[in-house]
Amino acid sequence: QIQLAESGGGLVQPGGSLRLSCVASGSFFRINVMGWYRQAPGNERELVAHISSGGVTNYANSVNGRFTASRDNAKNTVYLQMNSLKPGDKAVYYCYMKTLTRDGEDCDYWGQGTQVTVSS
Repeated sequence: QIQLAESGGGLVQPGGSLRLSCVASGSFFRINVMGWYRQAPGNERELVAHISSGGVTNYANSVNGRFTASRDNAKNTVYLQMNSLKPGDKAVYYCYMKTLTRDGEDCDYWGQGTQVTVSS
């Protein structure tokens, strides 16, 4: 069974930093994309950042320049370094992973989510 386990959320003051981590476990042929989405109350889930197996990143405009996604392929882990946090960044952050099966099919997986609160 494939699972994604997130950690690192919490409460931080505006302007502060947090680092999220997500470890993928289980049996899979190949991990393609890993990344992060977030969902604030009353809003739809939105992309925060994607990172390919080769390290190419894609960010939402709202976080570009403040957040940095990285991954350790050997550890099946993706990170999200969040700096200069704003109250508008408050949301539940979900880890995401797209794998490729031996048959060439894509499969999507999600973590349980970790709460990030930005407040003074």
